[in-house]
Amino acid sequence: MSKFSLSALVIGLSLLQGCSTLHTTPKTTKLDTSAQWVLVPSINNTETPQAGARLDSITASLLRVNGVNQLSVYQSNNNNESLFDLADRRNQEQALNAVKSTGAKYAVAASVDEWRYKVGLDGEPAAGVTVNIIDLSTGQVVWSGTAAKTGWSREAVSAIAQKTVDQLLKNALSR
Repeated sequence: MSKFSLSALVIGLSLLQGCSTLHTTPKTTKLDTSAQWVLVPSINNTETPQAGARLDSITASLLRVNGVNQLSVYQSNNNNESLFDLADRRNQEQALNAVKSTGAKYAVAASVDEWRYKVGLDGEPAAGVTVNIIDLSTGQVVWSGTAAKTGWSREAVSAIAQKTVDQLLKNALSR
């Protein structure tokens, strides 16, 4: 195989992965997956209704898959139909204040920044999320990451979001 053919193959394979970015804070402490965790409602920074609730569902499942067995999901009384991020931010802040007394060690607070199919012939799915893990005893963010990914026209936005959140959580929870 020539150098040109090998280069073309490598470029082609990288394009098949779709475009993605990942940025995380350095891990300064190992997170205790056996501790009690709580997932608070996500902030929806998109124009897609219920994107935050969809992100919560994916995040809860992937936290469990990645070893967090004692996970509670905070149930909000607010209507998640709001398109206004101010209401979502207030809801997340209220949830974080409420869960401090539950005995949970960590809270997971996320936001969804993109959840859509891009306009164009291919209609590529795109998802962008931010995940913060907060030590409830100190109120400090102990890990933070943000990632975005696009896929191909035959993929679902939820599949792209799953890959993105899984990549973030594996980074946060890796030993």
